[in-house]
Amino acid sequence: MKIFDEIESEVQSYARSFPRVFNRAQAEFLYDEDGTEYLDFLAGAGTLNYGHNHPLFKKALLEYIEADGITHGLDMHTRAKGEFLESFNEHILKPRDLDYVMQFTGPTGTNAVEAAMKLARNVTGRENIISFTNGFHGVSLGALAATGNSHHRGAAGVSLGGTSRMPFDGYLGEDVDTTAYLDKVLSDSSSGIDKPAAVVVETVQGEGGINAASAEWLRNLQAVCKAHDVLLIVDDIQAGCGRTGTFFSFEEFGIKPDIITLSKSLSGYGLPFALVLIRPDLDQWKPGEHNGTFRGNNLAFVTAKAAIEHFWADDAFSKDIKRKGDYIAERLENIVNQYGEGHFSTRGRGMFRGINCVNGELAGKITRKAFQNGLIIETSGADDQVIKFLCPLIISDESLKRGIDIVEQAIKEVCAKEDTIPEDNCYFDDVRIAV
Repeated sequence: MKIFDEIESEVQSYARSFPRVFNRAQAEFLYDEDGTEYLDFLAGAGTLNYGHNHPLFKKALLEYIEADGITHGLDMHTRAKGEFLESFNEHILKPRDLDYVMQFTGPTGTNAVEAAMKLARNVTGRENIISFTNGFHGVSLGALAATGNSHHRGAAGVSLGGTSRMPFDGYLGEDVDTTAYLDKVLSDSSSGIDKPAAVVVETVQGEGGINAASAEWLRNLQAVCKAHDVLLIVDDIQAGCGRTGTFFSFEEFGIKPDIITLSKSLSGYGLPFALVLIRPDLDQWKPGEHNGTFRGNNLAFVTAKAAIEHFWADDAFSKDIKRKGDYIAERLENIVNQYGEGHFSTRGRGMFRGINCVNGELAGKITRKAFQNGLIIETSGADDQVIKFLCPLIISDESLKRGIDIVEQAIKEVCAKEDTIPEDNCYFDDVRIAV
């Protein structure tokens, strides 16, 4: 359609990588106007953990709309909201022994992060927020200040302040515990780092390149926060809602953040929805201090409740995610071993995985070739150098295998054509990959 070129802003991005007009979707498949089928390993950048148009969620939503259910109600009490709260409390919080109050923010992840940071500052009376290298927390100004990516930061148009950057797990090498460095600068009044209100962290950095923090590092981070009376905010917007194998990405590690942000797959259906979980004693908001016209999406309450009750009433779904995650990890290791003389250069956790290539140019060639062969898959990382596997969690075993097969074939074909690399060799990380 010419209309996209004529009047849509140049800010569009995914449309450039996948230049088709899509008009139908189901489960792990997208279809363009010509009826061509694509496997979706992008899944709305992590928004469609339960796939496209899940039939149970769709049925619940259609019934709600047909009955003239409340669509928009600001933050007034509605039956849809109440039922969601009950379901989330019963199936998510109580089984995990988590005690939080729930704040409905504007329907984007970045708004949830803004609210979390604002609350931390108000409660502690401090301004500074510690964030980490390669972290991504959104592109509104407050969240952008905590985001590391220079491409996004450069678009702000103003100075971004109120945050200090610390090295994420592994940033200075495997043998350096960067939480010890954080502890040191917080203990030293001459470090130049003001005592922060909070630390905000992703347990797996999605946009930053699928960098997964270790259990030990996260536990140490929590301990440092407690020792210095600093709040711990876990941004679980992309890594949460089951992506790593459990509903919250941190729960297997035994930590309990002071504040948690959720969005993306929370609604279950791709509907805009964001939430902040707050330790009860920190809930010191005055009425309306953080508001928004679209805080609390009633249609999303309906589908989110359906998702929670269908997938999280027991541990069967979690076990299936871990099984598929193990399969993805094994397949990616085998791919890299086959072309990389036994070296391991995959990263991630659960069904949140990636292959780190030598540069963004190579990764881009591989994902473009995969798209030509019917797979939608994107890159992430500072230089777009990581091939990012983000397929729906409900994907069939057959489709999962086929999607990885397409990536493997794309790697083989692209590396075979790399005439700029001596002897037809390809590279992942600093590893020479023989073709």
